[in-house]
Amino acid sequence: MEVKKLMGLSPLFMTVFLHSYSTFMVIPAITDVTMSAICPGEDECSIAIYLTGIQQVLVGMGTLVMMPLIGNLSDKYGRKALLTIPMTLTIIPLAILAYNRTKNYFYAYYALRTLTSMLCEGSVQCLALAYVADNIPENRRTSAFGILSGITSTAFVAGNLSARFISTPLTFQVSAVGAMIATVYMRVFLPESIADVGISALHSTKGDVNISLLEEDKTSVKIFKTMPSFHDSVSLLRSSVTFWQTAIVAFLVGIGDVALGDSILMILMPMLAPVIAEEKLLSIGLFFACAHMFLYSIAWSPWVPYAAAMFNVLSVFAQPALRSIASKQVGPHEQGKAQGCISGLGSFANILSPLVFSPLTALFLSGNPPFHFPGFSIACAGFAVMIAFAQSTMIKAAPPGSSSKSSSNCDCVEP
Repeated sequence: MEVKKLMGLSPLFMTVFLHSYSTFMVIPAITDVTMSAICPGEDECSIAIYLTGIQQVLVGMGTLVMMPLIGNLSDKYGRKALLTIPMTLTIIPLAILAYNRTKNYFYAYYALRTLTSMLCEGSVQCLALAYVADNIPENRRTSAFGILSGITSTAFVAGNLSARFISTPLTFQVSAVGAMIATVYMRVFLPESIADVGISALHSTKGDVNISLLEEDKTSVKIFKTMPSFHDSVSLLRSSVTFWQTAIVAFLVGIGDVALGDSILMILMPMLAPVIAEEKLLSIGLFFACAHMFLYSIAWSPWVPYAAAMFNVLSVFAQPALRSIASKQVGPHEQGKAQGCISGLGSFANILSPLVFSPLTALFLSGNPPFHFPGFSIACAGFAVMIAFAQSTMIKAAPPGSSSKSSSNCDCVEP
């Protein structure tokens, strides 16, 4: 039964792979395109650094607002409908650089890329997690989340390798075409995971013209009501102690993990998830993430970072376990809201992290640091994850049926 359910997710897995492959493959090429467009013939470009920093902060601010909104709307109107928006918007900036990479076209790309990222950065992954939660039982979600993360990492590796063997113009052309194929594939082959979306849409078309117009006005008002306010987000966080603890862990991990990334293994997670509780997997992943950062910060020999990387492999368990714990704290029609809330907190951490750690790193790498500790900023990131580890040890396993109970009791957003 489990294998059958996972096979039923194959259209989603293919959609995520195609979309991730298309977006990841331009990463190695974008630096060269940026330098040649705004600082031609120069080895260093301060403008590029400032543009990247501004973009990162703006995108973080945008996703902080949009992730909960997109997740919440997907609970009402379906994952497939909401997936169409970010996947379509992703095509536009890629198509610009596929056509031309001169200065004017680069700035057009930069503006549109920043705007589209503010609206939908990370939303494909967020909606994919909610889609998995719609279709997989609670006791198997950790394995499914691990496989989804593994597919994303596979796309990252495949995209980077592809970019090494083709020219820069062809890289953006292939990326744009791949993003189009991913969107078309999703619209054709991915079934909607929320069964009552089609039914509610059917009922909304009944009645005479006047009633339809009235219902349309009510629907417009209802859309704005589904946009989660600050009070709605606080209510969601207060609806479950475990969800609140999970949110704290997500925020603290985001601060420490933003510059390091994750290595996802597709084999270990499905094997260990049915045997070890996700609360323990979360703590294990965070413990080894701490060990990796602390060793990296005090590296006394060139071989130490390589040895520390072995610990980073075991931090693979943290994110899938975190998402699985969060998904169990809400009902089946609130999965998008929950995953959007967690993603939004991670985006908030992505805003704070560069603002704090970039100046800290520059200070301790300068010629006049307060004291000699080049890896001090990495050690501080390790302390943030260590606090997350301590918080994770206090998360208790969700009792059977807790998600349905949460669904009936939660008053986060009124329909």
